[in-house]
Formats: sequence, C-alpha cells, structure tokens
Amino acid sequence: MADKPSVLFVCVHNAGRSQMAAAWLAHLAGDRVEVRSAGSDPGSAVNPAAVEAMAEVGVDISGETPKVLTVDAVRESDVCVTMGCGDTCPVFPGKRYLDWKLEDPAGQGVEAVRPIRDEIRTLVEGLIAEIVPAKPESRG
Repeated sequence: MADKPSVLFVCVHNAGRSQMAAAWLAHLAGDRVEVRSAGSDPGSAVNPAAVEAMAEVGVDISGETPKVLTVDAVRESDVCVTMGCGDTCPVFPGKRYLDWKLEDPAGQGVEAVRPIRDEIRTLVEGLIAEIVPAKPESRG
C-alpha cells in the first residue's frame, strides 16, 4: 500500500452509507488518505436523513452528489469497501476487499440513520487503525 492509501466506498445508490463512510474517513484521517465513493446504481441526490445525521456530528455532506462506480475507481484504490451492493464491484488482484453489512438508510428518517452513522464511524476508525500511517509525534 502506498504512503497515502486510497479507499473506495461502494453502495447501491451512493446516497447514504458510502457517502457517510467517505465523509467519516476524510474527517477522521484528513489528508493521510485518499477517499472515493461510488454507487452501482447511483441515486439522484444524497439521502437528506444522512446529510442531517452527519451534520449533527459536525460533518457536512450536503454538497456531495452520488457518483457512478467505474472500473478506474476500483483500479486506483488500495481498499474497496462494499456495503450491500452485491457482486457489482469489479475485482482486481492485489486489492483489499471488505464487505460491511449495514442497514440501508434509504427511505428512513434521521432517527433510524443515527445508529447506522455511528456504526460506520466505528468501522472507519478500525480501518484507519489498520491502513493509515500514524501521525508523527510532535516533540516540544
């Protein structure tokens, strides 16, 4: 894996789970990781309940838009995390693939999305611990 690992989050519509995961990874790991998200059948907009749930924890995903999954996005990523999209993600040798079993927030209110958001944060924190180089300790 490169000095700056890249992660691709994939779900069906790229409107909820993968958007929240990408936002958590960018928020928690900063510029130590390259983050992508995509959907096998992208929706027209990010789920408003996901936007609201993330805003509650200080992470703004209101400007995001669902993106279509491409072979290039997979090829350019070190880790591909799927979330309920089945076998639509192309498989390349040398890539790490994870499948996170998460409830689909589509059509649900913010109350139902909060536990999904929190579960994604926990999974992302575990992923960061595995793939992101530790920040150098400052001496002072």
